Amino acid sequence: MSLSVGIVGLPNVGKSTLFNALTKKQQAAAENYPFCTIEPNTSIVEVKDSRLEELAKIDKPQQIIRATVEFTDIAGLVKGASKGEGLGNKFLANIRECDAILHVVRCFENDDIIHVQEGGNKSAPIDPAGDAEVIETELILADMEQLQKRYDRVRKEAQAKPPLRPEAEACAALLKHLEEGHPVRTFPRAEGDAILQVLKELHFLTDKKVIYCANVSEDDLADPSANPHIAELKAYADKQECEMVTICAQMEADLAGLSEDEAKEFLSSYGLEESSLDRTIKLAYHTLGLASYFTSGPKESRAWTFRRGWKAPKCAGVIHTDFEKGFIRAEVVAFEDYVKNNGTAGARSVGALRPEGKEYEMKDGDVVEFLFSK
Repeated sequence: MSLSVGIVGLPNVGKSTLFNALTKKQQAAAENYPFCTIEPNTSIVEVKDSRLEELAKIDKPQQIIRATVEFTDIAGLVKGASKGEGLGNKFLANIRECDAILHVVRCFENDDIIHVQEGGNKSAPIDPAGDAEVIETELILADMEQLQKRYDRVRKEAQAKPPLRPEAEACAALLKHLEEGHPVRTFPRAEGDAILQVLKELHFLTDKKVIYCANVSEDDLADPSANPHIAELKAYADKQECEMVTICAQMEADLAGLSEDEAKEFLSSYGLEESSLDRTIKLAYHTLGLASYFTSGPKESRAWTFRRGWKAPKCAGVIHTDFEKGFIRAEVVAFEDYVKNNGTAGARSVGALRPEGKEYEMKDGDVVEFLFSK
């Protein structure tokens, strides 16, 4: 499976700069993904994971293949986007299939850049919480429009088909929830509820996990706490029970053009060990409850993405559906034991390699070989 993240925000908040940095990262790693046909507004980037290098030192593979994240960028949204204002409204459908939303919010001052508000017709002072609320409202309104169509249809059909009445009632309750200004993700649900199928089919924008991205200037990176805009956005994110990350999109764009050694030196000059873009990707993984297991050998050392709580057969299906269908068992070694004992043979000799069956719940960092029947 591959993680996909949609990028939203007002115009002139740094979305394009951030996306350009992502695109440069994609181009730098293009040799690993020759099969990918990528649309102009989509970028696939690697998830940095130092554990792969450790595995490669042991197995000397021909290549290292990292997990990836797909980012989809849409035009800046403005107030009224749900009613057709601006360009962004035309592309909202492009992010309905995404797993999470990265909401970029401007937290830097620059007199040369107009801070767009009020339908894109005039400039306004920097207002992180207000900006975030504008976008959230537009996404709620877009979800309301989609749900209203579903509700109108089901309500009519339910008059002749009583089994549809629970869905009609659930749609009405969710519509009221949205009208009160609440996102879909805060709507209560339980196993067997009629609303679950609606949620699955309509891919509501406000049912997705959100990571707020405070875009700051380079001067703020040394001491983000000195920027009151960051604190304001953090308070808003906390109220929404969402994660927040601080990023300098311009710095990321500069970093993307440097070699690995140059990038490390550049980051260290700011007292940073990794780029904020890499931290954002890791945060997206954490937010969505994702983790990685590894396969490693002379051909390749590779990271595979799975959802925490998945059992061995379903994780095997990430590699190929035949692995899941014909699952026999998994030969598993914890990453630390794999490295400590210098690979599979060493782990086997000390009993660190163990056979696991269909009920085994995969752990982050497991190094595994699946046995299956063809």
